[in-house]
Amino acid sequence: MALASELVTSVADHWWVLLLRGIIGVIFGALFIFYPGPSLLALLYLFGAYALVDGIFAFVQALRLGVHSDRWWPLIIEALIGVAVGVAFFRFTDTSATVVAFIIAVWAIATGILEIVAAFRFGSDGGSAPWLLGLGGVLSIIVGLIFSVAPIQGLLAWVWVIGVYAIVFGLMMIFWSFRLRGMKPTAAAATS
Repeated sequence: MALASELVTSVADHWWVLLLRGIIGVIFGALFIFYPGPSLLALLYLFGAYALVDGIFAFVQALRLGVHSDRWWPLIIEALIGVAVGVAFFRFTDTSATVVAFIIAVWAIATGILEIVAAFRFGSDGGSAPWLLGLGGVLSIIVGLIFSVAPIQGLLAWVWVIGVYAIVFGLMMIFWSFRLRGMKPTAAAATS
């Protein structure tokens, strides 16, 4: 239990990382929804930037957790996948719509699985909100399945799906960050 309390304290101390991830998700989601007409190239750059930035913040969060426990590895894998997808989207801008859909599908499913694993590893000590991370994981898997089943059915639908996903996931991260921020003094007192 002491290790779990240290983990919660560490995450609570760095609640702002989750907040930034959430804000960035909401901003990117709004861009996808309010500007649905960009070309595939613009979609590649926007999604690549989102995956890259989200991967970098997941990496920072994993490094912060790694000091206190071995529960950081799902975030490291999620971060590496996010950074790799972001770099691939910037590097290979001439890919077809089908390839783009399958890359998004693999990224979303892998991210979702790792978020569910992370939610279970946090257990009930994650500020009473690890279920939000698990719910975000389920949402990621659903988005991945949508992209793998219907890869060509309209770029506009893709843009909206990604936008809604980014906003919902971003809002869940923001909510969790404030929950962790609110419990920070309690978690710190528990380890004293």
